[in-house]
Amino acid sequence: MIDKVFPKIHNEGYKFLVIFGFVTLILYLISGFLGLIGLVLTIWVYYFFRDPDRISINDENYLVSPADGEVLQVEDSDGPKELNLEGKKFKKISIFMNVFDCHVNRIPCSGKITEILYKPGKFLNASLDKASEDNERNYYKISNSSEEDIIIVQIAGLIARRIVCEVTENSELKQGDRIGMIRFGSRVDIYFENYNPLVKVNQKTIAGETLLAKK
Repeated sequence: MIDKVFPKIHNEGYKFLVIFGFVTLILYLISGFLGLIGLVLTIWVYYFFRDPDRISINDENYLVSPADGEVLQVEDSDGPKELNLEGKKFKKISIFMNVFDCHVNRIPCSGKITEILYKPGKFLNASLDKASEDNERNYYKISNSSEEDIIIVQIAGLIARRIVCEVTENSELKQGDRIGMIRFGSRVDIYFENYNPLVKVNQKTIAGETLLAKK
């Protein structure tokens, strides 16, 4: 019960809590009303960086959602050119995370991280199509038990200013394990083959638990 009211937070959140807490104290000394605004913002920062435990299905026949949020797109797509996969056809699901969603991202299937590629870029609205080409982003190429390529792309949004990667190339991960986070509003794209999408546009997802696709 306590974990639901006061969930544990990601390590990235502590410095922001200190900053917002200090600013709140200064604002309170100036005005009680300003202090109240600062307190509300500090509470929001706490919940933004929440990092709850999730229980994945642990089944290689399914892909679980890499992010909390709302499904923006479910479509056929070429693979990311940044990974030299532009000549390969994939299914692609895009998930938008607003500033109230949990921003910790998780691996959709058990497998090995064979490549990680970071690309600096702009900070356009993450819901726009061109954000996948223009914004700051981080690519993860995953090889599952069938040696199929599953691609995750973290895309920084309008407010986000840093993508946090918590894994390294050649890491062996289990379905639902954490791979990193994006701070303050963003999007995650997932590319896959040989799975059939189970979600629809506008559907809400929970990282590590919502079933995105099935073989």
